[in-house]
Amino acid sequence: MKTLKTLMSIALLFTFIAVQSQNINLKTETMKTITFNSGGLNLAGNLYLPKNFDESQTYPAVVVVGGSLTSVKEQMAGSYAKQMAENGIIALAFDYSHFGESEGQPRQYEDPENKLRDLKSAVSYLLTLPYISNVGGFGICTSAGNMMYLASEDKRLKATATVAGWFPDEKTLPLLYVSQENIDHLINSGQEAKKHYAETGENTIVLAYSNTDKTASHFGPMEYYMDNKRGGGVAEWKNEFSLMSWEPWLSFDPIAKAENITTPTIIIHSDNSALPDNAKKVHEQLQGEKELVWLEGNHFDFYDQENKVAEASAKAINFFKKHLK
Repeated sequence: MKTLKTLMSIALLFTFIAVQSQNINLKTETMKTITFNSGGLNLAGNLYLPKNFDESQTYPAVVVVGGSLTSVKEQMAGSYAKQMAENGIIALAFDYSHFGESEGQPRQYEDPENKLRDLKSAVSYLLTLPYISNVGGFGICTSAGNMMYLASEDKRLKATATVAGWFPDEKTLPLLYVSQENIDHLINSGQEAKKHYAETGENTIVLAYSNTDKTASHFGPMEYYMDNKRGGGVAEWKNEFSLMSWEPWLSFDPIAKAENITTPTIIIHSDNSALPDNAKKVHEQLQGEKELVWLEGNHFDFYDQENKVAEASAKAINFFKKHLK
């Protein structure tokens, strides 16, 4: 009798393991790794698919990008892409060239024009998929600004959404970087680093974020990046900033692009997110159908805090479902 009970227990155990394995497989089947070409470089992405995905049907798609400066697809982009897919919208989170698993030298090099090229290539890739009907753009933090560049030029985009957008301009830069003299110094150091790279192949790297090191490109408090249970613990991410990035980074001006955007756009922001007045300015200058949604929460909350990601995602999803048909 004991032998029979033992055999039954073992059988139940294997059944449980088999069911759990099946559940894991079902979960992983909602995301597949892909690559696409951008300017001769292979870019790595994760394509998030709705539950019960059927290639014979057509779906709207959203280009979900790499989020903040230096971030990778496994951080905030992946969190929002998952939310999109769970609500019937295909979403692509990918690494920009020079970052993460994507190709591109020098590494950790920020250039808005490179990112614009990559975004256009991502749109082109999605439109090759037979089950995709329309494409929208979705950017978090820095990539919200990158989306302004894309929407101002690429009329294939049918809707755009931003969350906690980084929208600097020439008027706010001196406030952010102490003075115009310091900005000039940083640009100078970037030009010298670029010259050094051309001559030696050596990429001069500094910390991207730090609470204590003032040579970092972004000096504290930077809790999301300093916390190993949050962004700082994402193995694929590197806390590095190529010094030669300073000139293109300090020329980043998404507000100047807004007046050329006729694509329906939703700006999701808060008083405690970066440059709230500039987010309102972007909204004011948009030329197409537009919405401004004001939530509560700190800037970094919108990166990974479940309630804030869900709240911001819900606003964006409703907007996309209205415009991506």
